[in-house]
Amino acid sequence: MELRQLEHFVAVAGELSFSRAAHRVHVVQSALSTSVGKLEKELGVELFDRSRQQIKLTPAGELFREHAGRVLQTARIAKDSVGDFRGQLTGTVDLGALITSGALDVPKVLGQFHRDYPFVQIRLRQSQTGSSAYLSAIVDGSLDLALVSAPDRFPGRIQMHLLRQEPMVFVCRTDHPLAAYNEVAITELTGEDLIGFPPPFGLRRLVDDAFAAAGVTAHTPHEVALEYSIAAELVRHGIGTIFMPASEAARFSDLRAVHVLPAVMWKIYLASAEQSKLGPATAKLAEMLLALADD
Repeated sequence: MELRQLEHFVAVAGELSFSRAAHRVHVVQSALSTSVGKLEKELGVELFDRSRQQIKLTPAGELFREHAGRVLQTARIAKDSVGDFRGQLTGTVDLGALITSGALDVPKVLGQFHRDYPFVQIRLRQSQTGSSAYLSAIVDGSLDLALVSAPDRFPGRIQMHLLRQEPMVFVCRTDHPLAAYNEVAITELTGEDLIGFPPPFGLRRLVDDAFAAAGVTAHTPHEVALEYSIAAELVRHGIGTIFMPASEAARFSDLRAVHVLPAVMWKIYLASAEQSKLGPATAKLAEMLLALADD
Protein backbone atom coordinates (compact mmCIF):
# COMPACT_ATOMS: atom_id res chain seq x y z
CA MET A 1 0.00 0.00 0.00
CA GLU A 2 1.44 3.36 -1.06
CA LEU A 3 0.59 6.91 -0.07
CA ARG A 4 -0.25 7.65 -3.69
CA GLN A 5 -2.91 4.94 -3.63
CA LEU A 6 -4.40 6.46 -0.49
CA GLU A 7 -4.43 9.87 -2.17
CA HIS A 8 -6.25 8.39 -5.16
CA PHE A 9 -8.81 6.68 -2.94
CA VAL A 10 -9.46 9.81 -0.86
CA ALA A 11 -9.89 11.89 -4.03
CA VAL A 12 -12.52 9.49 -5.42
CA ALA A 13 -14.22 9.31 -2.02
CA GLY A 14 -14.39 13.10 -1.89
CA GLU A 15 -15.63 13.63 -5.44
CA LEU A 16 -17.70 10.42 -5.83
CA SER A 17 -16.59 10.56 -9.44
CA PHE A 18 -13.54 8.95 -11.04
CA SER A 19 -13.35 11.63 -13.74
CA ARG A 20 -13.41 14.55 -11.29
CA ALA A 21 -11.01 12.77 -8.95
CA ALA A 22 -8.58 12.13 -11.82
CA HIS A 23 -8.59 15.84 -12.63
CA ARG A 24 -8.03 16.66 -8.96
CA VAL A 25 -4.93 14.46 -8.58
CA HIS A 26 -3.65 15.13 -12.12
CA VAL A 27 -3.72 11.58 -13.51
CA VAL A 28 -5.64 9.97 -16.34
CA GLN A 29 -8.86 8.26 -15.29
CA SER A 30 -7.71 4.78 -16.32
CA ALA A 31 -4.63 5.04 -14.10
CA LEU A 32 -6.75 6.22 -11.19
CA SER A 33 -9.20 3.34 -11.61
CA THR A 34 -6.33 0.86 -11.74
CA SER A 35 -4.75 2.32 -8.61
CA VAL A 36 -7.99 2.11 -6.63
CA GLY A 37 -8.66 -1.39 -7.96
CA LYS A 38 -5.24 -2.60 -6.78
CA LEU A 39 -5.88 -1.08 -3.36
CA GLU A 40 -9.21 -2.89 -3.09
CA LYS A 41 -7.56 -6.15 -4.13
CA GLU A 42 -4.85 -5.72 -1.51
CA LEU A 43 -7.42 -4.99 1.20
CA GLY A 44 -9.71 -7.77 0.08
CA VAL A 45 -12.84 -5.58 0.13
CA GLU A 46 -14.71 -3.27 -2.21
CA LEU A 47 -14.36 0.34 -1.15
CA PHE A 48 -16.87 1.69 -3.67
CA ASP A 49 -20.29 0.54 -4.81
CA ARG A 50 -20.15 0.87 -8.60
CA SER A 51 -23.51 -0.78 -9.29
CA ARG A 52 -25.25 2.53 -9.95
CA GLN A 53 -24.56 5.51 -12.18
CA GLN A 54 -23.45 7.51 -9.12
CA ILE A 55 -20.76 5.62 -7.21
CA LYS A 56 -20.82 5.65 -3.43
CA LEU A 57 -18.66 4.40 -0.59
CA THR A 58 -19.35 0.98 0.88
CA PRO A 59 -19.40 0.65 4.69
CA ALA A 60 -15.81 -0.59 4.47
CA GLY A 61 -14.95 2.42 2.31
CA GLU A 62 -16.47 4.84 4.83
CA LEU A 63 -14.32 3.37 7.61
CA PHE A 64 -11.18 3.25 5.48
CA ARG A 65 -11.66 6.85 4.32
CA GLU A 66 -11.38 8.22 7.84
CA HIS A 67 -8.11 6.40 8.54
CA ALA A 68 -6.66 7.05 5.07
CA GLY A 69 -7.24 10.78 5.47
CA ARG A 70 -5.43 10.82 8.79
CA VAL A 71 -2.46 8.95 7.32
CA LEU A 72 -2.17 11.44 4.45
CA GLN A 73 -2.50 14.39 6.79
CA THR A 74 0.20 13.04 9.11
CA ALA A 75 2.52 12.31 6.19
CA ARG A 76 2.08 15.84 4.85
CA ILE A 77 2.78 17.42 8.24
CA ALA A 78 5.89 15.26 8.65
CA LYS A 79 7.17 16.32 5.23
CA ASP A 80 6.42 19.99 5.79
CA SER A 81 8.08 20.05 9.21
CA VAL A 82 11.46 19.19 7.68
CA GLY A 83 11.55 22.68 6.19
CA ASP A 84 12.12 24.07 9.67
CA PHE A 85 15.61 22.55 9.67
CA ARG A 86 16.45 24.29 6.41
CA GLY A 87 15.31 27.62 7.76
CA GLN A 88 12.51 28.02 5.26
CA LEU A 89 8.81 27.21 5.07
CA THR A 90 8.05 24.48 2.56
CA GLY A 91 5.22 22.12 1.70
CA THR A 92 1.79 22.18 0.11
CA VAL A 93 -1.48 23.71 1.31
CA ASP A 94 -4.77 22.54 -0.20
CA LEU A 95 -7.30 25.38 0.03
CA GLY A 96 -10.98 25.13 -0.84
CA ALA A 97 -12.29 28.34 -2.40
CA LEU A 98 -15.80 29.74 -2.61
CA ILE A 99 -17.51 30.79 -5.83
CA THR A 100 -17.36 34.29 -4.39
CA SER A 101 -15.60 35.74 -1.36
CA GLY A 102 -17.55 38.97 -1.39
CA ALA A 103 -15.50 41.90 -0.13
CA LEU A 104 -12.76 39.63 1.26
CA ASP A 105 -9.58 40.16 -0.77
CA VAL A 106 -8.42 36.55 -0.72
CA PRO A 107 -6.23 36.85 -3.87
CA LYS A 108 -4.27 39.65 -2.18
CA VAL A 109 -3.54 37.40 0.81
CA LEU A 110 -2.50 34.52 -1.42
CA GLY A 111 -0.20 36.81 -3.39
CA GLN A 112 1.46 38.10 -0.21
CA PHE A 113 1.82 34.56 1.11
CA HIS A 114 3.51 33.47 -2.12
CA ARG A 115 5.96 36.37 -1.92
CA ASP A 116 6.75 35.64 1.73
CA TYR A 117 6.96 31.86 1.35
CA PRO A 118 7.88 31.06 -2.27
CA PHE A 119 8.68 27.41 -1.51
CA VAL A 120 5.12 26.62 -0.40
CA GLN A 121 2.70 25.43 -3.07
CA ILE A 122 -0.95 26.45 -2.72
CA ARG A 123 -3.41 24.19 -4.49
CA LEU A 124 -6.81 25.84 -4.93
CA ARG A 125 -9.86 23.62 -5.20
CA GLN A 126 -13.40 24.58 -6.10
CA SER A 127 -16.15 22.12 -5.29
CA GLN A 128 -19.13 21.47 -7.53
CA THR A 129 -21.17 20.56 -4.47
CA GLY A 130 -20.44 23.55 -2.24
CA SER A 131 -19.29 23.95 1.34
CA SER A 132 -20.56 20.56 2.51
CA ALA A 133 -17.91 18.81 0.39
CA TYR A 134 -15.19 21.04 1.84
CA LEU A 135 -16.20 20.26 5.41
CA SER A 136 -16.12 16.53 4.69
CA ALA A 137 -12.69 16.93 3.08
CA ILE A 138 -11.39 18.78 6.15
CA VAL A 139 -12.59 15.92 8.35
CA ASP A 140 -10.97 13.20 6.22
CA GLY A 141 -7.73 15.17 5.84
CA SER A 142 -7.80 15.63 2.06
CA LEU A 143 -8.15 19.41 2.45
CA ASP A 144 -6.16 21.67 4.77
CA LEU A 145 -8.20 24.87 4.79
CA ALA A 146 -11.45 26.01 3.22
CA LEU A 147 -13.49 29.16 2.91
CA VAL A 148 -17.05 28.04 3.52
CA SER A 149 -20.51 29.51 3.63
CA ALA A 150 -22.54 27.37 6.02
CA PRO A 151 -25.70 28.26 7.96
CA ASP A 152 -24.31 27.40 11.40
CA ARG A 153 -24.18 23.63 10.83
CA PHE A 154 -20.65 22.51 11.54
CA PRO A 155 -19.29 18.96 11.85
CA GLY A 156 -17.28 18.13 14.94
CA ARG A 157 -13.48 18.17 14.82
CA ILE A 158 -13.49 21.31 12.66
CA GLN A 159 -12.35 24.77 13.69
CA MET A 160 -14.65 27.47 12.28
CA HIS A 161 -13.57 31.12 12.33
CA LEU A 162 -15.96 33.83 11.12
CA LEU A 163 -14.22 36.13 8.62
CA ARG A 164 -17.08 38.29 7.38
CA GLN A 165 -20.83 38.63 7.26
CA GLU A 166 -23.06 40.79 5.09
CA PRO A 167 -26.74 40.90 4.11
CA MET A 168 -28.19 39.07 1.13
CA VAL A 169 -30.27 41.21 -1.23
CA PHE A 170 -33.00 40.39 -3.73
CA VAL A 171 -31.77 41.15 -7.27
CA CYS A 172 -34.13 41.77 -10.17
CA ARG A 173 -34.47 43.77 -13.38
CA THR A 174 -35.23 47.47 -13.11
CA ASP A 175 -38.65 46.88 -14.68
CA HIS A 176 -39.60 44.24 -12.09
CA PRO A 177 -42.66 45.18 -9.94
CA LEU A 178 -40.53 45.09 -6.76
CA ALA A 179 -37.72 47.22 -8.19
CA ALA A 180 -39.43 50.39 -6.97
CA TYR A 181 -39.09 49.32 -3.32
CA ASN A 182 -36.09 49.80 -1.04
CA GLU A 183 -36.97 46.73 1.00
CA VAL A 184 -39.27 43.75 0.73
CA ALA A 185 -40.53 41.10 3.15
CA ILE A 186 -39.32 37.62 2.33
CA THR A 187 -42.92 36.38 2.50
CA GLU A 188 -43.66 38.54 -0.56
CA LEU A 189 -41.14 36.60 -2.63
CA THR A 190 -42.85 33.20 -2.63
CA GLY A 191 -44.15 33.78 -6.15
CA GLU A 192 -40.70 34.52 -7.57
CA ASP A 193 -38.96 32.10 -9.93
CA LEU A 194 -35.62 32.16 -8.18
CA ILE A 195 -32.21 31.32 -9.60
CA GLY A 196 -30.07 29.52 -7.05
CA PHE A 197 -27.14 27.24 -6.51
CA PRO A 198 -27.79 23.48 -6.13
CA PRO A 199 -29.06 22.36 -2.68
CA PRO A 200 -25.66 21.23 -1.27
CA PHE A 201 -24.31 24.80 -1.52
CA GLY A 202 -24.32 26.86 1.67
CA LEU A 203 -25.81 29.88 -0.10
CA ARG A 204 -28.75 27.79 -1.30
CA ARG A 205 -29.39 26.38 2.17
CA LEU A 206 -29.15 29.89 3.61
CA VAL A 207 -31.94 31.17 1.35
CA ASP A 208 -34.09 28.06 1.77
CA ASP A 209 -33.74 28.25 5.56
CA ALA A 210 -34.69 31.95 5.55
CA PHE A 211 -37.92 31.19 3.70
CA ALA A 212 -38.66 28.24 6.01
CA ALA A 213 -38.12 30.43 9.10
CA ALA A 214 -40.76 32.80 7.73
CA GLY A 215 -43.18 29.89 7.30
CA VAL A 216 -43.03 29.85 3.50
CA THR A 217 -41.17 27.96 0.78
CA ALA A 218 -38.77 29.30 -1.84
CA HIS A 219 -39.50 28.41 -5.47
CA THR A 220 -36.16 27.80 -7.21
CA PRO A 221 -36.73 26.31 -10.67
CA HIS A 222 -33.41 27.55 -12.07
CA GLU A 223 -30.03 26.31 -10.79
CA VAL A 224 -26.57 27.67 -11.59
CA ALA A 225 -23.43 26.09 -10.13
CA LEU A 226 -20.72 28.30 -11.59
CA GLU A 227 -20.73 31.99 -10.73
CA TYR A 228 -22.96 34.99 -10.17
CA SER A 229 -22.12 36.64 -13.49
CA ILE A 230 -23.94 33.84 -15.32
CA ALA A 231 -26.92 34.17 -12.98
CA ALA A 232 -26.94 37.93 -13.55
CA GLU A 233 -27.16 37.34 -17.31
CA LEU A 234 -30.21 35.15 -16.76
CA VAL A 235 -31.83 37.88 -14.65
CA ARG A 236 -31.11 40.46 -17.37
CA HIS A 237 -32.96 38.30 -19.89
CA GLY A 238 -35.96 37.83 -17.64
CA ILE A 239 -35.23 34.26 -16.56
CA GLY A 240 -35.94 34.66 -12.87
CA THR A 241 -34.59 36.66 -9.94
CA ILE A 242 -31.90 35.85 -7.38
CA PHE A 243 -30.53 36.43 -3.90
CA MET A 244 -26.93 37.71 -3.79
CA PRO A 245 -24.55 39.00 -1.12
CA ALA A 246 -24.77 42.80 -1.18
CA SER A 247 -21.11 43.19 -2.22
CA GLU A 248 -21.66 40.82 -5.14
CA ALA A 249 -24.85 42.58 -6.27
CA ALA A 250 -22.93 45.87 -6.41
CA ARG A 251 -21.01 44.48 -9.41
CA PHE A 252 -24.17 44.52 -11.52
CA SER A 253 -25.20 48.17 -11.57
CA ASP A 254 -27.79 47.64 -14.32
CA LEU A 255 -29.83 45.40 -12.00
CA ARG A 256 -31.84 46.42 -8.94
CA ALA A 257 -30.84 45.24 -5.46
CA VAL A 258 -33.63 45.30 -2.85
CA HIS A 259 -33.05 44.77 0.88
CA VAL A 260 -34.86 41.78 2.42
CA LEU A 261 -36.74 41.70 5.73
CA PRO A 262 -35.94 40.07 8.04
CA ALA A 263 -32.28 40.36 7.12
CA VAL A 264 -30.68 37.23 5.68
CA MET A 265 -27.01 37.29 6.69
CA TRP A 266 -24.36 35.58 4.58
CA LYS A 267 -21.36 34.44 6.61
CA ILE A 268 -17.92 33.34 5.41
CA TYR A 269 -15.87 31.11 7.67
CA LEU A 270 -12.35 29.75 7.53
CA ALA A 271 -12.58 26.02 8.22
CA SER A 272 -9.64 23.90 9.32
CA ALA A 273 -8.67 20.93 11.43
CA GLU A 274 -7.73 21.56 15.05
CA GLN A 275 -4.73 23.87 15.46
CA SER A 276 -2.51 21.07 16.77
CA LYS A 277 -3.06 19.11 13.55
CA LEU A 278 -2.03 21.90 11.16
CA GLY A 279 1.32 21.78 9.42
CA PRO A 280 3.59 24.86 9.59
CA ALA A 281 2.65 26.16 6.12
CA THR A 282 -1.07 25.60 6.70
CA ALA A 283 -0.92 27.34 10.08
CA LYS A 284 0.82 30.38 8.57
CA LEU A 285 -1.68 30.72 5.71
CA ALA A 286 -4.55 30.33 8.18
CA GLU A 287 -3.06 33.12 10.28
CA MET A 288 -2.91 35.45 7.27
CA LEU A 289 -6.47 34.62 6.19
CA LEU A 290 -7.78 35.17 9.72
CA ALA A 291 -6.31 38.68 9.60
CA LEU A 292 -8.96 39.46 6.97
CA ALA A 293 -11.53 39.44 9.76
CA ASP A 294 -9.86 42.51 11.24
CA ASP A 295 -9.80 44.53 8.00
